[in-house]
Amino acid sequence: MGTGLKTETEELRYLRELEAEAIYTLREVAGQFERPVLLFSGGKDSIVLAHLARKAFAPGPLPFPLLHIDTGHNFEETLEFRDRLVTEIGATLIVRYVQDSIDRGRVVEEVGPYSSRNGLQTVTLLDAIAELKADAALGGARRDEEKARAKERVFSHRDVFGQWDPKNQRPELWHIYNGMKSPGEHFRVFPLSNWTELDIWQYIVAEGLAIPSLYFSHVRDVVQRQEVLLAWSEHLTPLPEETPSPRRVRFRTVGDSTCTGAIESNASSLGEILAEVISARVTERSGRADDRRSDAAMEDRKRQGYF
Repeated sequence: MGTGLKTETEELRYLRELEAEAIYTLREVAGQFERPVLLFSGGKDSIVLAHLARKAFAPGPLPFPLLHIDTGHNFEETLEFRDRLVTEIGATLIVRYVQDSIDRGRVVEEVGPYSSRNGLQTVTLLDAIAELKADAALGGARRDEEKARAKERVFSHRDVFGQWDPKNQRPELWHIYNGMKSPGEHFRVFPLSNWTELDIWQYIVAEGLAIPSLYFSHVRDVVQRQEVLLAWSEHLTPLPEETPSPRRVRFRTVGDSTCTGAIESNASSLGEILAEVISARVTERSGRADDRRSDAAMEDRKRQGYF
């Protein structure tokens, strides 16, 4: 009997199949839409997506800009990496800020120890899509991230309000994607839909991609809140009993620092991260404090136009 484990050659072949599928999707976007944008956060999934886009359209430049919705509470390591990568690959970067949405009265800042700007990004994103007249927004979401993600099509239709209705999506038989839409509507497109977190890390290793230092083990002051380790920063409103303590941690996902949890880890190399991901028994988003607000937190945000 076989072990069920892939050999190194089989794993590489599998990654190349995922790569080819994603590149096909990226080229479909370029062929079907007039003003697409690639949503770029500086995290591992968007790094892989940008790399795949470069492969899809080489030797030419990327045919669409990168769009980052900045909460103002991002990790500095992520922003530094974002700017360095954009310069390196010669991409056009467009940044829109949640703080501007707050200043214009488009959204109201949350207050209190459990406040976060993560959900406020939705309005900033929809305003940016309208401003740029974007008809497609490419994202790095994967179906294994969270149960609401698993309901997504690769071409995910959004109505004139930017909202997602899981019951109003098109069939995608034989990888045939229908990008037809009415004026004011747009699509979110997810070329990494069939990838897993482990696939992402194996691809990063295979392609030798650089990633932010946050993903590797380091010592950082954190507080533990509802079983989540949150980075201590000027943006975090502490509870009365909370005091920061140094812990050796790393992040499985990067985002708004006020709700992105760390994990205790000694993984300081890609090989050690791979071993850790293989043995993990919880999803990477289990460390996101904003997902704990309700059992349907992600789905509620997606219906409003979230990423």
